[in-house]
Amino acid sequence: MKLNDIFMRDPYLFTEEGVGYLVGSTDSQCWSGLAEGFFGYRTTDLENFEGPFRLFERTDDFWADENYWAPEIHKYGGKYYMFASFYKKGRHRATQALVSDSPFGRYVPTAKPFTPAEWDCLDGTLFVENGVPYAVFCHEWTDCSDGEICLGRLNDSFDGLIGEPEVLFRASETPWVRTHNGKDFITDAPFLFPLKSGKLLMLWSSCGEGGYTLGTAVSENGIRGPWKQNAEPLYSEDGGHGMIFGWKGKNYLSLHAPNAPHLSERPKFYEIEEKENTIILKK
Repeated sequence: MKLNDIFMRDPYLFTEEGVGYLVGSTDSQCWSGLAEGFFGYRTTDLENFEGPFRLFERTDDFWADENYWAPEIHKYGGKYYMFASFYKKGRHRATQALVSDSPFGRYVPTAKPFTPAEWDCLDGTLFVENGVPYAVFCHEWTDCSDGEICLGRLNDSFDGLIGEPEVLFRASETPWVRTHNGKDFITDAPFLFPLKSGKLLMLWSSCGEGGYTLGTAVSENGIRGPWKQNAEPLYSEDGGHGMIFGWKGKNYLSLHAPNAPHLSERPKFYEIEEKENTIILKK
């Protein structure tokens, strides 16, 4: 199938040895009702895709049964980790790592989520700095009204944090962000990308003038910042949840658009160009 044939929110493309492995939120009932799991698609040219391949499915012994969102694939220590968000009524939303021996093998959950048990959290991503694995994730607006992007050092089994998480920034600190419902500010989908300038770029999403919006922040001092928000969003046409992947010597932005109505969302790829403090979409 072609890319535009695939329904998917939160698309993430992991690449290895000339193969792209595309994952994302694929449940037809991703907002409510029982979750199915995660499916993936495989490509060797970014145009034609094989699949879907079942990577993880809901089971009765897994703690969460709704809102299986935003899987990402990361390779670390010879294993493949899928970071994804999960929910069950009566519990806090959380990000948990699943593990496999191959990019599109069956993924098995770690012992428990790594985000704080007393917080509503989502959209965790992995970033390794100086050999140390960190999780960057969202403390959700449902808890704190002004959504936060947080940082925590992962333990060896990726099922908890070492020490207390740090707040890197809050959504309302950004010029282009608008409230979700007149009072609350959303943070979604952090993703880290080292720039050639030596600075560290973070993609993240929220509400803007045109709907769902993708913005960027930059740090000159690594993952702990301080983080400076770029005043203009990267993508403001009701699309977001972005990440960057390399393909045959070029870098591409992946996101989903439009953001609504549900089941119209499609993964989109755009070639990008680096600047000192950000990226731009190539014409």
